[in-house]
Amino acid sequence: MARVLFINGGSEGHINPTIGVVQELISRGEEVVYFCIEAYRERMEKTGATVRTFDDQKFIKAFISGGRDYLLERINGLLLTADIVIPSILAQIQGEHFDYIIHDSMFGCGRIIAQILKLPAISSCSTFAQTKNTIDDMLEQSFEHVPAEIVKPIKDKFQSLTVMIKEKFGVEIHSPYEVYCNPAPLTMVYTTREFQPDGEAFDPTYAFVGPSIISRFIPEKFDFTTIQGKNPIYISLGTVFNQAMDFYKLCFEAFGNTDHSIIMSVGNKVRISDLGEIPANFSVQNVVPQTEVLQYTKLFITHGGMNSAHEGLYYGVPLVVIPLSADQPIIAGQVAKMGAGVTLHMQSLTANQLREAADHVLSLQSFKKAASEIRESFRNSGGYHQAVDKIFEFKNQFHI
Repeated sequence: MARVLFINGGSEGHINPTIGVVQELISRGEEVVYFCIEAYRERMEKTGATVRTFDDQKFIKAFISGGRDYLLERINGLLLTADIVIPSILAQIQGEHFDYIIHDSMFGCGRIIAQILKLPAISSCSTFAQTKNTIDDMLEQSFEHVPAEIVKPIKDKFQSLTVMIKEKFGVEIHSPYEVYCNPAPLTMVYTTREFQPDGEAFDPTYAFVGPSIISRFIPEKFDFTTIQGKNPIYISLGTVFNQAMDFYKLCFEAFGNTDHSIIMSVGNKVRISDLGEIPANFSVQNVVPQTEVLQYTKLFITHGGMNSAHEGLYYGVPLVVIPLSADQPIIAGQVAKMGAGVTLHMQSLTANQLREAADHVLSLQSFKKAASEIRESFRNSGGYHQAVDKIFEFKNQFHI
């Protein structure tokens, strides 16, 4: 048995793919100490891990203080979290022994902590993987046509933060890529090489293990008899950017009183009573058991977050993707490229466009066929079982 230090930054999209991995590690005899924010303590304790937390409010404040307009500002924000996270984690594990570390690929301090502790490291990548060349190109493009007087202070801030990290923690940072992507001797990517853009560009240190999907929780009040045999359309904008009253009302206009049965999840921050009159063919919930609902679904209208896109396709459900931010436009592009759905734009979206897109996807067998083919490739990839197989190969390589 080995002791594993698992560090995650904290959001649904980064936490959920690791649940099955942690459960599987523990079932194979590993002891896992898992760092996250307090909101996910109960969820991760159910895996059998020992859960410890850091202050998410201080973390977010430090991250945002780096700036939001340019990619390098966000990378600076990740470095600014070092003073919050690293001392907290080191204090909580003082005197303890660990055999290896697994850190989230976008948690800016993960690679730094691995080097401080001199532990063999594995990167846990819940988004699409990125090469150094890709990040360098993104950084260059983000500053294209931007005046030097704006660019210089941002670059100077990055340099000063790397100096601070070296002085405080004895760790050298050679590029923004190291902060943004946390490369390690093994990177577990929770998708397939076929679904990954430019999948052939990644060497064997990247293990494309496929979606790590496990049933999470079922709200007690959810009545599955309302959807059995009805093949509903399922609508959800995920867990972050879901306070979208206008969009939900647009869905009423698009699908109200049609022959479609609709399940719509609006998140915990929206009061269902504020939506007004709900059409008879709609079931509107704050939270639904997404992985279970998708098993009954004929079409998924989604923001295209990595978890949601993976879960829909894992069950062979075609998608209508309405990307909102982050990597969602890239994910939407992959879905469309592989023929498993279509993409719409939220800013200009009308009820007619939404209804026509849904009818288009449902009317052509090719979308269902493509989604089914992706489903087979996802399921054949192994998921969290394959991830832990790769971790144990890594252990053998490092004689752990």
